[in-house]
Amino acid sequence: MVSQPIGSNFETRCLHSLVKVFADAELNETPFRRATVLHNETYAFQVAYRTNATYKNVQVSVVSELSNAVTLREVGLAPSEFPMYANHDGNLLRSAPGLYPDPLYPIGKEGVNALPSQWRSVWVSVDVTPLTAAGKHVIEVRFAEENGTLLGSESFELDVVPVSLPEQRLIHTEWFHTDCIATYYGDEVFSERHWQRVEQFVRTASKHGMNMLLTPLFTPPLDTKVGGERPTVQLIDVTKEGDSYRFGFDKLKRWVDMADSAGIRYFEFSHLFTQWGAAHAPKIMATENGEYKRIFGWETDAHGEAYKAFLNGFLPELVAFIGKHGLNDRSYFHVSDEPSMSHLESYRSAYETIKVHLAQFPMIDALSDYAFYEKGLVKNPIPANNHIEPFLENGVPNLWTYYCCAQYQKVANRFFAFPSVRNRVLALQLYKFQIAGFLHWGYNFWYSQYSIKEIDPFRVTDAGQGFPSGDAFLVYPGEEGPIESLRLEVFNETLQDLRALELLESKIGRDAVLSLIEEGLEQPITFSEYPSDAEWLLGKREQINRLLAESH
Repeated sequence: MVSQPIGSNFETRCLHSLVKVFADAELNETPFRRATVLHNETYAFQVAYRTNATYKNVQVSVVSELSNAVTLREVGLAPSEFPMYANHDGNLLRSAPGLYPDPLYPIGKEGVNALPSQWRSVWVSVDVTPLTAAGKHVIEVRFAEENGTLLGSESFELDVVPVSLPEQRLIHTEWFHTDCIATYYGDEVFSERHWQRVEQFVRTASKHGMNMLLTPLFTPPLDTKVGGERPTVQLIDVTKEGDSYRFGFDKLKRWVDMADSAGIRYFEFSHLFTQWGAAHAPKIMATENGEYKRIFGWETDAHGEAYKAFLNGFLPELVAFIGKHGLNDRSYFHVSDEPSMSHLESYRSAYETIKVHLAQFPMIDALSDYAFYEKGLVKNPIPANNHIEPFLENGVPNLWTYYCCAQYQKVANRFFAFPSVRNRVLALQLYKFQIAGFLHWGYNFWYSQYSIKEIDPFRVTDAGQGFPSGDAFLVYPGEEGPIESLRLEVFNETLQDLRALELLESKIGRDAVLSLIEEGLEQPITFSEYPSDAEWLLGKREQINRLLAESH
């Protein structure tokens, strides 16, 4: 349907998923009305709308033979006081504070409101399964007043290719902050209500391609002010009797069972030493003489005999638990997050302490200095995507990568202020460089920087002006569970693109796929050089789908 003129009071436009619709800006994107999709894939597009009047409780509905597979959500606006650093690279949508499109709110009986002279949009997700009929399907999205009077509609043609995306091979973790869930909802940690909410958020993570789960053996020593502490969320029960310890694994077993039922494949056990230097022990609580208290923390020398003795008692029992429950090939460990060269000897000491017990397991840590790997101190380094070149040049096997707040010049990332193509283009980079895993620290970090205070993520999206909006979390805490974000959905498209590339490789070979994705480019794709045009990226995915259809 052709967009209606503004004089008719209600204007609509079909858009692809990589458009960010701002309420205070003119919409210059051309209509986008058709695409292909594979089985085992969620396809998303948007319908934007604007009026020069005010319409309350506009009913949004779908007419399609695929209607049972379609979910409609309203793209909400989130405030950002800190959108971007001053010395950005220019590849962003805007740098001014304001309202940015991000949360995807369920559309209930009350519908949506159309406010004068504001572009807003509806996010349309189509879950395509192997049972979805192949061929072209029309999806019509209608807007109507409460009395049924039609205000406008848009039609999208989705062509289902009867080829199934393979299972995801990339290991993907977004750090899961169990304490933030308890704090926001006011639930006692590991009460039944807390367990239920945790499972909701884990299921949402799994649905969006996160197949590894940060598992808090003890309260993770992450983003915590030196001397401060986060709410206790340790899964291991500890009883201290003189100089010896007893350990209980019941909560850990429940955690593993919950994660299994949600589709989680891998477990990364929380860091055994503090962040930025491995100098101290994480907060560890124990019952001693009937009193539940902290026995290790910032006051603990990580390399002292007391903490070493604790680890020497605990780790063999943990390894036995892992073996008993068949988790040997699913378990990963951390030493300390983001050490720098000044921490090399402290990191070495920490690693030497635990490797005696954990030599059989992958040891993964986010770091950017190649020397840690070169000296054999980390078996599976995770360099940031702007520091990955030395690791690539030296052929590090099973290489992972990550980004966070510091990766804002040239490389892929997912801040509010960045165009969504900068989020989704990562698929080409992960494929080309055969990256084995991707890590990000912020699935649901709803505290201020350094966990000094709790925040309302619907009002504060920058960790209390700590990081650019979009770094700290991908989901919002809704009354009934997770509210997903536009950025989460686009990153899921990234993972689907990667799976499509891997499937095409199985049909035509890796060299042919590499030639396809770089065809016509002035320079090869790297982590800092890549096409920034959304239409180019979407067109490339259409090419891939056509080749897969031909190979069927």
